Amino acid sequence: MARFLSYYTSITSAKIQVNGVHLHYQQTGEGSHAVLLLPGMLGSGQTDFGPQLKSMNKQLFTVVAWDPRGYGKSIPPSRDFPPDFFERDAKDAVDLMQALKFKKFSLLGWSDGGITALIAAAKYPNLIHKLVVWGANASVTQEDVRIYNGIRDVSKWSEKVKKPLEELYGHKYFAETCEAWVDGISHFAENSDGNICQQLLPDIKCPTFIIHGEKDPLVPQAHAEYIHKHIKGSRLLLMPEGKHNLHLRFAKDFNREVENFLH
Repeated sequence: MARFLSYYTSITSAKIQVNGVHLHYQQTGEGSHAVLLLPGMLGSGQTDFGPQLKSMNKQLFTVVAWDPRGYGKSIPPSRDFPPDFFERDAKDAVDLMQALKFKKFSLLGWSDGGITALIAAAKYPNLIHKLVVWGANASVTQEDVRIYNGIRDVSKWSEKVKKPLEELYGHKYFAETCEAWVDGISHFAENSDGNICQQLLPDIKCPTFIIHGEKDPLVPQAHAEYIHKHIKGSRLLLMPEGKHNLHLRFAKDFNREVENFLH
């Protein structure tokens, strides 16, 4: 029995070449329902999804967490932010799952990973089973730009958030990439309506679950409401005590809600 349990809880780590880049991913579980976890800015499977990799149902799901190019252990290349960086991540993510031989899969996207997941679900509808996003936005407002500039200088971040990222990247790469991200994402505010992917939302046909922390300091609630309004048949859950990292802070509640939706 002990062997059986450890078999189910082991997390493997590997790299696979996708679109000319060696992408790092972690994988766990033996379930028939494949799920890809998409991390946020500067994120990786290990820093962003510990409680999901550890505790999601291993009999129901096969869980994959990826490090987008330039993040986590998918370096080289260094991370950059061309105007189409979300589309590039969406293609990489989908192609990674295809390379791992998953014909159809669900997406769980946090923050930037949520934006990537929205784009992937709209552009590759035949591959996506279900979609969960939280801390995501389909546009960038002037208020958002103000918020982003507030986190530009990583020396002002709390030690708790900063420490694992400094350990992963080293201070210089971490600081420079954060600044480059603020510049890259702020460019969307120059588009009409600050558009990132608003026009794609009506193309999302899969069952969609949007979660939002009412105390999220980085993403105003209007973003979650907009996404909900423009994805037909989607469901919106507001977590009154949730902040941006609600899946970590309230991991048990989050995992339960998500598993119920996926199952």
